[in-house]
Amino acid sequence: MDTILIINGPNLDMLGTRQPEVYGYDTLADVEALCQRIAKDEGVAIDFRQSDSEAEIMGWIKKGRGTTAGLILNPAGFTSTSIAILDALLIYERPIIEVHISPLFRRDEFRHLSYPSKAASAKIEGFGIRGYEFALRKLAEWARG
Repeated sequence: MDTILIINGPNLDMLGTRQPEVYGYDTLADVEALCQRIAKDEGVAIDFRQSDSEAEIMGWIKKGRGTTAGLILNPAGFTSTSIAILDALLIYERPIIEVHISPLFRRDEFRHLSYPSKAASAKIEGFGIRGYEFALRKLAEWARG
């Protein structure tokens, strides 16, 4: 069974309580439950992770290289700051979909720049946690060929 790696960046463990006017009231556990349901529907497995550590995220991306069928990445606060995560993504060699819960283009201008986008196959933003569903269904489709 193909496995899709899902990595969530800094502060996403605070979903549901952190700025609900921006991110909504769904928690990271809700995101994971949604992804588990979609993965079952699509016949894939998921490896769901969250970290506030840039180094840990980079390590997971590198370990997923060659062992996972695709990657969903919500880089959160590392979106406009981490060239190191971009470099790890560039060696991943599988489809990558960047997901953001809120629409970056409507937020602070410094959030408009996305380093991970330079390595992503696609980017989904502004659909709340449903963006994960869209991304997971597409990666599952790509994994099936």
